[in-house]
Amino acid sequence: MARTLITGGLVITASDELHVDVLVDESQVVALATPGSHGWTADRVIDARGKYVIPGGVDGHTHMEMPFGGTLSADTFETGTRAAAWGGTTTIVDFAIQPKGGSLREGLDAWHEKADGTCAIDYGFHMIMSDVNESSLKQMDRLIEAGVTSFKLFTAYPGVFYSDDGQILRAMQRAGDNGGLIMMHAENGIAIDVLVEQALARGERDPRHHGEVRKALLEAEATHRVIRLSQVAGSPVYVVHVSAREALAELTRARDEGLPVFGETCPQYLFLSTDNLAEPDFEGAKYVCSTPLRPKEHQAALWRGLRTDDLQVVSTDHCPFCFKGQKDMGIGDFSKIPNGMPGVENRMDLLHQAVVDGHLSRRRWIEIACAAPARMFGLYPRKGTIAPGSDADIVVYDPEAEQTISAATHHMNVDYSAYEGRRITGRVETVLSRGVPVIEAGAYVGRAGHGAYVPRGLCQYL
Repeated sequence: MARTLITGGLVITASDELHVDVLVDESQVVALATPGSHGWTADRVIDARGKYVIPGGVDGHTHMEMPFGGTLSADTFETGTRAAAWGGTTTIVDFAIQPKGGSLREGLDAWHEKADGTCAIDYGFHMIMSDVNESSLKQMDRLIEAGVTSFKLFTAYPGVFYSDDGQILRAMQRAGDNGGLIMMHAENGIAIDVLVEQALARGERDPRHHGEVRKALLEAEATHRVIRLSQVAGSPVYVVHVSAREALAELTRARDEGLPVFGETCPQYLFLSTDNLAEPDFEGAKYVCSTPLRPKEHQAALWRGLRTDDLQVVSTDHCPFCFKGQKDMGIGDFSKIPNGMPGVENRMDLLHQAVVDGHLSRRRWIEIACAAPARMFGLYPRKGTIAPGSDADIVVYDPEAEQTISAATHHMNVDYSAYEGRRITGRVETVLSRGVPVIEAGAYVGRAGHGAYVPRGLCQYL
């Protein structure tokens, strides 16, 4: 592998903005220095004048090849990680799933089999616990030893992923002992199922009703409940895909009390709304995900939560289903529309647009997209920053380039874009993964199998 010198750019991390050159040797960053103050030579020189030099994005919430509702999410680990690289993300943390009646290890092995030898960028795993019992609780310790240090449970989807309060409490108690992080999908699934049944009985079958039955108050109630269960258990909790201002208020209140409570939101909740779910001719199905899109007035609260650090991370919950052949399984019955949206390629660009629009500072952009997820999931400083000793996961980003997001030009394996026609400022120019070019001058030069499994440490916010 070659020595690479990235020169002339503005290096932006969560803590600094510096006009420095970056020297990469093999797979790691080895030095930063003011231009003209060093005599470095390199096999490859990247001219970053007028550009940002930023850490590769860390997307802490993806679902590649995930079974859901009788189908599979449309991106494989090969297509999904390639698309992530196009969007400036160099590490994903995907969700392995414990099979009902099976072991955590069985689920992890199945996801390794899907991912190994196919990924364009580095990857780690969380574990979805589908079956909380004495055996799976003991297995949590062994997964932590294997670098899987976070475990997701659901108060939603009865009969599929749902765990009752006792099971959640037991898992949180175990995490309190072994240092693991419990991630929660917080919606009151029992109540939602009643509302779904009632809506269908009234003949309310269009996609917009998906958002209407999954009420913001039921997200807030479940968020409050899992926070208090974590407090009883003496363990931290991380609430995924926070969409409602009422749920955010629960997180804010708990954090004001000094509790180890964390939250993420996703670009779809910041840029889209129930207006999209209400699009005619079944187009709203493109935007069916859970938690659902909310009315636009929720967006201001989420942006504020990101600025005040009551929300720490923006992940994508990338779980794409094609409009034709998958989403249309729910024509005439919104409850049968596969839940999930594409986004792994768009996150870094959309958040840069938030910088342009004045919602975030440049350093906060890097914090919520790179550094904070790396710290949250035990990857920092190997990932999420540019510093001596860090992996050379580096993006050269043109902050002035303009682009229009479209399914015609994106690289995700899905037949629509949730942001079709949206004009944004900023574009990825070059992407290095562990020092190796993956995107170069607007072309994909990576390969399936370059990406490596990264065992994770414990959450670094505790």
